[in-house]
Amino acid sequence: MSYTKYFLLLCFILFACYVKANRIDTVYVSDFGVLPNTYENVVTGLQEAIRACKQTGAKVLCFPKGRYDIWPEGAVRAEYFISNTSTEEECPSKIKTVGLLFKEMEDLIVEGNGSLLMYHGKMITMVLDHCKNIQIRNISTNFQRPTASEIRYTRVATGETVVTLHPDSWYEIVDGYINLFGEGWKSNRIHCNEYDAEKKTSVYTNGWNVLSKSKAKELSHGVVSFSTPSDFHPKEGNILTARDVIRDQVGMFILESRDIVLQHVNMHYMHGLGIVSQFVNNITMDHVNCVPPEGSGRILAASADMMHFSGCSGMINISDCRYEGAHDDPINIHGTNLRIMEKMDANTLRLRFMHGQSYGFVAFHEGDEVAFIRAKRMERYQRAKVQEVRRVSDREVIVRLDNPVPADIEFGLDCVENMTCTPEVEIRNSYFTRTCTRGLLITTPRKAIIENNTFEKTGMSAILIEGDAEGWFESGPVCDILIRNNTFIDCAYQGGPGNAVIALNPSNTQIDPDRPVHKNVRIEDNEFQVFDYPILYAKSTKGLAFKNNTVIRTKDLQPRSSNKQAFFLNGCSQVVIEGTNWEGDILSSGLHLENMKKKHVRFSKDITLDK
Repeated sequence: MSYTKYFLLLCFILFACYVKANRIDTVYVSDFGVLPNTYENVVTGLQEAIRACKQTGAKVLCFPKGRYDIWPEGAVRAEYFISNTSTEEECPSKIKTVGLLFKEMEDLIVEGNGSLLMYHGKMITMVLDHCKNIQIRNISTNFQRPTASEIRYTRVATGETVVTLHPDSWYEIVDGYINLFGEGWKSNRIHCNEYDAEKKTSVYTNGWNVLSKSKAKELSHGVVSFSTPSDFHPKEGNILTARDVIRDQVGMFILESRDIVLQHVNMHYMHGLGIVSQFVNNITMDHVNCVPPEGSGRILAASADMMHFSGCSGMINISDCRYEGAHDDPINIHGTNLRIMEKMDANTLRLRFMHGQSYGFVAFHEGDEVAFIRAKRMERYQRAKVQEVRRVSDREVIVRLDNPVPADIEFGLDCVENMTCTPEVEIRNSYFTRTCTRGLLITTPRKAIIENNTFEKTGMSAILIEGDAEGWFESGPVCDILIRNNTFIDCAYQGGPGNAVIALNPSNTQIDPDRPVHKNVRIEDNEFQVFDYPILYAKSTKGLAFKNNTVIRTKDLQPRSSNKQAFFLNGCSQVVIEGTNWEGDILSSGLHLENMKKKHVRFSKDITLDK
């Protein structure tokens, strides 16, 4: 090798070594003065570490294992309109308090190494805003004082009720009456459930209304006696879970991002709505546990939903997750229907967000495909592409389309649905329990698979497939759903359409088996452990199959005398019910039909048609 070539090679090696030495692959939060287990507010240092990742292109943000405390003081404040949260009256300002803000970042791993982020006050734990390829893993979040309180009835007598409050539920007695408070907040508008620790069921209750209006006396720290009405006799050992109804923050917010992964993440408490993914393309939830901290004695982990997906696309992949202790639905997946208010010209419409708690966000983007929804039938009847979107107000947008709008629109009733922002869904190997509402709500026109999950004692239907152009305006219909190899244990004890374990209940008012809403729903090889019926309620569904399922009678809960049929079908067609394995003392194998004829369903000899 010549001297010149040797010299050039040496220069290249030295330069490469220099670049490698000065490239930052990993940012450690400790480099910014953020140390574990100090119990000091580290929010400012954490934001500096996040900014350093963005500036240097670091691939990993690393937390040395330990506890990190985060207060609202010094946190980021930013405006976000979040689906299904709060009305203008409930929460006029949409300025949110954010602990960790990741904005316009990509290719980053947030490595917690088993750390705990302990939050204080009311705030969003993390926001991922217009991010790409972000992984959050091996980390837990909790609140020093959850915004929900847990109160156990320990002694009940005529005229007196004694309760024990969980140590994490702070309270005071002022002028003889109890108040619930926390770090910078006080509960004013309280919603309350009552959990039966013996039956493992949770129901709505007015217990807090009675206690809060009764004279209170502290017997010892955490033990309070109330002078209650003589007709107030709650069950000793039951637990009240009381929380403020205002959803002014959420657990985590992921906005208009793509390729997001949460892996081995524990959300021990979430205020308001839970993990909200809004217009996210491809998101994976792998071993994400929404549960109280182990050994804490708490039973509640979220004051509303646990995972909420609004307007997402690509693939939602949920696997090996656990949901215990929600005050609303563990999982809700949907889009948003906007109502058609006015035709501006041949190709232009004025649209309006209708539900009080969902508005203000960007519902359509240029190039999105949309469908027109006939509200009375809940059917899609024409499609177009968005050419331009103009925001008129928080409630209204003007959308110009590439094709003329249909001539037969019913203004003030029909809706427009964003078809581009609809996801495929896979939910596997997950566990749902201790909620008074549903286990899973899902409305998407794309393929969905729900398999190998356990739904135990969900208060309402374990799985609800709805879709509506009224009420919540959560879009549908579904076209391809497989529910397979799941276990359902004593679900729907306090509500749901027809108190059914699985319910398909679109909002259409015109019911015709020849004009279905939902299509191609297969319920196969599942085990239903039921104390009562129906197992299945289905409305306006074509191509519904209930095959090779096992039904086992349980007796932990008392059946309702009014329910006589195992299957309740309303306006359905091309239905097949066959291969059911009935075990135990079966209450009924009956089939009830409404707005349809016997020819619309094929069933095996073990099924009895209600006359």
